[in-house]
Amino acid sequence: MYDAGAGRLLTSVTLDRQLAGVALAKIEAEVGTLYLAASRDGLDGDVLVGPGYEVKGALPATPFTDASDLWAAPLNKVYIQHPRLTSDELAEAATRVAGGFVTVTMAGEGIVELLPLGLSKATGLSLAARRLGVKAAETIAFGDMPNDIPMFAWSAHGVAMANAHEDLKAVADGMTASNEEDGIAQTLEALLP
Repeated sequence: MYDAGAGRLLTSVTLDRQLAGVALAKIEAEVGTLYLAASRDGLDGDVLVGPGYEVKGALPATPFTDASDLWAAPLNKVYIQHPRLTSDELAEAATRVAGGFVTVTMAGEGIVELLPLGLSKATGLSLAARRLGVKAAETIAFGDMPNDIPMFAWSAHGVAMANAHEDLKAVADGMTASNEEDGIAQTLEALLP
C-alpha cells in the first residue's frame, strides 16, 4: 500500500522465494520451460526480465541472464510466460499444480503472475478501505481481467469493462464501456450528482 500524498510505502507483502522456486519447478515439470520476469519489492523495485520474456506495454525493465539474480532480493511477484500456451492455459495449469504454494492469476494476455499465497486485489482493497474507514458495502470496483475477480467478490458492486475477460464478465454486477471509451468515468458520472 502506497500513500501517494506522503510519497511513502505503508505496507508491502513479499513472495516467499523458496515457495516461488518450488512453484516454478512444479509448473515447469507440468508444461515445460517458462520465460520469467519478477518485480522486486519496494518503491524503487526493479522489474527483472529474463531471456524470452516478452514485456507487455511500457514496463521499464532490467534484463537478467543469471537465474540467481532473480532470487537475490525480496520480490512482490513473479511473471511467467510460455512459448506455446495461451495465458488462460498457463494460468490454469499453474493453478492446478502450484496453487497450494502461490496465488496464480492472469492480469492480461501474456501476464500470468505468481503472488504470495492468499494475496489478491481484494486484500489490497480491504487494507486501503480499512485505513480510510470505508466498509466493503460502500465500494464499487472496476476491472477487466481475471485478477479482478477476488476484488469483485469483496466489493459491494463489481463493474466489468466492455473489453473485459469473459471470466470477469461472468461474475460482474454490471458492465460499462471499454477502457478506450472512458467506461469508468461514464459509470461514475451516472452515479454522482
